[in-house]
Amino acid sequence: MKKMKVIILLLLVLLYGIIIFITVPNLSPLYGDGLFFWGFVITSFALVLWMMNNKERNIVYQNNGTIKFNIPKRGRAYLAVAAAPWAVLIILSIFSTVLFHMNSYKNQMPEPENRVFSSDVQAIDIDQIPVVDSNLATLLADKKLGEKPSLGSQVTLGVPTIQKVDDKLVWVVPLLHSGFFKWITNSSGTPGYILVSATNPRDVTYVDNYLIKYQPNAYLLDNLQRHTRFSGGFFTGLTDYSFEINDEGTPFWVVTTYKNLVGVNLPEANGVIIVNAGTGESIRYSIGNVPKWVDRVQPVDFVLRQIQNRGNYIHGIFNFSNKDKFQTSDGSAIIYNSGRCYLYTGLTSVGADESATGIILVDMITKKPYRYQISGATEYAAQQSAQGKVQNLHYIATFPLITNVDGQPTYFMTLKDDAGLIKQYAFVSVTDYTSVGTGETIGSAMSDYQSVLKSTNGSSEIDTGVQQQELRGTVDRISSEIDNGNTIYYMILKEQPDKIFTAVYDVSPELVLTREGDTVKISYVKSEHTLLDIATFDNLMYTQK
Repeated sequence: MKKMKVIILLLLVLLYGIIIFITVPNLSPLYGDGLFFWGFVITSFALVLWMMNNKERNIVYQNNGTIKFNIPKRGRAYLAVAAAPWAVLIILSIFSTVLFHMNSYKNQMPEPENRVFSSDVQAIDIDQIPVVDSNLATLLADKKLGEKPSLGSQVTLGVPTIQKVDDKLVWVVPLLHSGFFKWITNSSGTPGYILVSATNPRDVTYVDNYLIKYQPNAYLLDNLQRHTRFSGGFFTGLTDYSFEINDEGTPFWVVTTYKNLVGVNLPEANGVIIVNAGTGESIRYSIGNVPKWVDRVQPVDFVLRQIQNRGNYIHGIFNFSNKDKFQTSDGSAIIYNSGRCYLYTGLTSVGADESATGIILVDMITKKPYRYQISGATEYAAQQSAQGKVQNLHYIATFPLITNVDGQPTYFMTLKDDAGLIKQYAFVSVTDYTSVGTGETIGSAMSDYQSVLKSTNGSSEIDTGVQQQELRGTVDRISSEIDNGNTIYYMILKEQPDKIFTAVYDVSPELVLTREGDTVKISYVKSEHTLLDIATFDNLMYTQK
C-alpha cells in the first residue's frame, strides 16, 4: 500500500512536469497566472493526499433518507489547505483593485509634459511619411512570398513589426512554420523574413540568409515561449513577443518583462529578454541599457490602459461630474519623431465624440509622456471627412498619423479600395477638418491641400512647409506603367539625369502627349531621393502648338 502511494505521488509530480512543459506557466506566485498554477498544484496535491489517507466513510446515508457528511479533523485540514490558495487569490484580487490603490492607478502613467507641437514635432518630410500600414504590409509580403511557390507552401507570415533600420522605416515580417509537419521537415528553421518599406509600397525585399529556428509556430524546445521560459524566464512576467532585426539584419525576438505594482494588477514593463531567432541565445536587459536598435519595450496595451486610468481617476474614483476626465480616441499608432519611437493617440473629453482636446506621445522605451494641447477633430472625424471628399469612389481611410505642416497639426492618411490597396492620399487639418486635400500621389495631395488652405484663408502666400522646386528642362526619356489601375509616368530630364520624376495621369492631360525632346516645366517636392513626385506639369511644346 505504501509503495502504491509513492507511485501515485510520483505520477502526480510527473503530471505537474508535463503541464509545465506544455503550458509553460509563470511559476512566480507574485503574478496572477503563477498564483493560479500553484493553487492548482496545492489543491490537487492536498485532495490526492486526503483520498489516499482517508479510511472513513465521508458520506453516511441516514435511515430517514437524509445524507450526513462525516469529515474527520484530518480531512478538514486537507480541505482547508486545498481551499487556501483560492482564498488568497480572491483576497489579493480584491485588494489589488482601484478601491484600495487609486493613486497607484492614476499615477502609473506619469503626468505628461506639456509641449508645443510646432517646435517639438518635426516638420513633415514627404519621403519619410509611412504610407504602408500593418494590413498592407501583410498583403505586400504575401505577394512577395507568392513569387516563390515552393516556399509559400512551407511557411506562413507572422505579425509585421514596424521599426527603423539604418534610418529607414520598414515593416519586418517573419516567415513561420505553417504546421507541425512543416516544422519537422524544416527543423533547422524557416528561411528568413520579408522587409516591406513603410514609405514605399514598391520596396519589398525577401531576406533569406537567416534561419528563424525559435518562433511561436515551432514545437517542443524550439517553441519561442517555451524557450524563453526555459532560458531564465520562469519566474518573471513575459509579454509582447515582437520580431525585430538589428542594423546588420540579424533577426531577434524582443520579449518584454514586467512586474505587478499592486498585487496581481498594474503590470509595469521593466526590461526585455532578447532572443536570437537563429541560435536561441537569450540576454536580459533592463530598460536603461537596451541595445540602441531596439525600438520598443513598452507594450501598446500597457500604455493605453495607463493613459485611460490617468484620465478616469484624475480627480479620484467618485468624480461623477466627469470633471477634467479624458480618454483616448478610438485608435493609436506607432510614429517616429527625431529618431525616437512613440505611441501616438488622440485625447478627448469624456462624453465628447467629435472633438479632440489634444494628443499624447509616449516614448516606447522610457514611457515618458508628452502632451500637446490641440483643439480640433478626432481621428475618426478626420477619416470621415477624407472619405467624404472621395465618396463616389468608396475608398476607406486608414487611421490617421499626426504630421507637422508648417507648424500646424495635420492628419495624414491613405485611402484604400476594397482590396486594401492604396489608391489616394489625404491631408486633413486638425483644427478645421473641412480642409481636406487628396491626390493619387503624396505630392499631388499636398498641392491640393495647399490650394484648399489658400482658399480657406483667403491668401495665396500660405506656406505649407513643403519645399517645392520648379524646373524647366528637356525630356530625355519617358515611359509609363499601370499600377493598381492608375497610369504612372516616369521621366528623366537632361538637366537632372540622376533623378527620376514620377506623375500620376491626372496631374496633367499633357502627360500622355509628351515625347522625348519636348521642353517641359515641372514643380516637385524637394528631396534627396532618386524618385521625385511631380506636383504640376506643363508641356511647353504642346502649349506653344
